[in-house]
Amino acid sequence: MAEGEWAALRAVRLEMLADTPTAYVESLASARAQTEGQWRSRAAAMTAPGSVTFVAEDSSKADAFCGLMRVVVKHPQEPARPRQAMLISVYVAGPYRGTGLADELLGRSVEAATGELDSGLLQLGVHEDNARALAFYTRHGFRDTGRRAAYALDPGKKEFIMERELSPNEPST
Repeated sequence: MAEGEWAALRAVRLEMLADTPTAYVESLASARAQTEGQWRSRAAAMTAPGSVTFVAEDSSKADAFCGLMRVVVKHPQEPARPRQAMLISVYVAGPYRGTGLADELLGRSVEAATGELDSGLLQLGVHEDNARALAFYTRHGFRDTGRRAAYALDPGKKEFIMERELSPNEPST
């Protein structure tokens, strides 16, 4: 993703927030209020060092993303644990769910975490009410750590912290 793809990023982000608002720590209203310059900065950040972003494009629409996953090096790192990465901004548009696209994006994300980001552990947070995401991640080898974090947009709700240990030679999914 490049800065010039900011409009496609904006479109998919707004779609993500409208579709599954509890899956992200940003409100739709907040995202809508951002300027073009802010969206350009966000698009540029998707390729910053310590970050790998995968997008799937809808071939029937110009400059339209139908899926997105981003892996970033986690800072700060937890001592006495392998180098950690976080899976964030996960989304597959409704018409593409159940097609294997999420599996493919996750496989690429795992490969990037172990390869490009040299991580031994991939972590993520899932809203307690997102049963579909919890099942998806469990199916792909993530385990519930038992840790809970307050959900930023509604501190009365929790995010389950999940993780998957990685090794350079393991299959991605």
